[in-house]
Amino acid sequence: MTVTFPPGFLWGAATAAYQIEGAAGEDGRTPSVWDTFCRTPGKVLGGDTGDVATDHYHRRPEDVRLMAGLGLGAYRFSVSWPRVQPTGRGPANERGLDFYRALADDLLAHGIRPVLTLYHWDLPQELEDAGGWPERGTAYRFADYARLVARALGDRVELWTTLNEPWCSAFLGYAAGVHAPGRTDGAAALRAAHHLNLAHGLGASALRAELPHARLSVALNAAAVRARTDAPADLDAARRIDALATRIFTGPMLAGAYPHDLLADTAGVTDWSFVRDDDLAVIRHPLDRLGINYYTPTVVSAATDNDRGPRADGHGAGPSPWPGADGVVFHRQPGEHTAMDWAVDATGLYELLTRFAREAPGLPLLVTENGAAYDDAPDGGGAVHDPARIAYVRSHLTAVRRAMADGADVRGYILWSLLDNFEWAYGYSKRFGLVYVDYATGRRIPKSSFHWYAKVARTNQLPPE
Repeated sequence: MTVTFPPGFLWGAATAAYQIEGAAGEDGRTPSVWDTFCRTPGKVLGGDTGDVATDHYHRRPEDVRLMAGLGLGAYRFSVSWPRVQPTGRGPANERGLDFYRALADDLLAHGIRPVLTLYHWDLPQELEDAGGWPERGTAYRFADYARLVARALGDRVELWTTLNEPWCSAFLGYAAGVHAPGRTDGAAALRAAHHLNLAHGLGASALRAELPHARLSVALNAAAVRARTDAPADLDAARRIDALATRIFTGPMLAGAYPHDLLADTAGVTDWSFVRDDDLAVIRHPLDRLGINYYTPTVVSAATDNDRGPRADGHGAGPSPWPGADGVVFHRQPGEHTAMDWAVDATGLYELLTRFAREAPGLPLLVTENGAAYDDAPDGGGAVHDPARIAYVRSHLTAVRRAMADGADVRGYILWSLLDNFEWAYGYSKRFGLVYVDYATGRRIPKSSFHWYAKVARTNQLPPE
């Protein structure tokens, strides 16, 4: 059976500024928390940094030509906050904005829609020095930044995303310490989550004031959480993780309230007194799209006396990114896994899309990230074959189409990632790209998945297996 998508379905690919741009000290850019984190011994595999990354800052025309060769309808990229507002305060850095103006112009000249993400984790270091996301003032600085970018790029960009994966910013950055800025304080992480929510609301309001006709979205890595068994304790463990991973953001953003069970679960960590009377009304700003980032499901159970050793949630044996959920155990799912050791299971994406079709009726959905890392390398002839990635994307696109058939209003699919790049704490050891990057030379080699995905975008259907 041929899997076909409706006319107008948006095909795209995604990147993030710190992961690809390089030019870390050029044209007025100042350090972000990731520049600092990368220079902290032991934080990033191999001591890698994003100083050069894939050098997209200098190779922009070449990379846009690659996108055109893919036949993309959209390119999702993020703006580097410290590149366009170096201290996180004050006027815009026009040299930094010129890069994004030129990028948007190049995209539009090739018929590719710019999909702009304002924040993909690169907080200006000066704002972190002032307290970072646990401090309320950071949310207001974000709104100022959003306003500057809107004024510069509003004539070129139609679809705007406020935040990418605020869960990672809050809980990997401030609770587990495995992402920048590397802090390990569960109460600070919960404050950070709220102030990220507030930044989303304030930023969306700033965008709407500047650009009344723009479309606004947020990209959440909502979790497809599954209890290991039907035992009440395991079901409760899944509920706890769902609250911390997903409903801590969708509750305020979509319903204007934090879930009661989340507040109860975390009462021993914080009293939530940082939430002010008007905050929830600000956070619940109307959206035009809800972005869903998905890679793998999460399987949990309640801890028993037999549970010992490292957690299996992908974040090692150090401080937990799950404040208030110390009694939850994470399990490695059987079956095929990617190079990230993430289970390949497209049913989780189907579950999320149909869930939000029920919970947010009338709000169109967009898959804003989905993809897989594998240990790609050129063969003797210089070609890069990645059949496992093709199979991964095929299964997930099939799940998207099934969700659409079952009532989910999914408007597009944006694959992660266009290029191999700096994969955060994993450095350059993990390759997600449709395009192989030789980091020593910067050479780009389209993989077999590139050509396969180009055919999907061209024909609006999955090629026969």
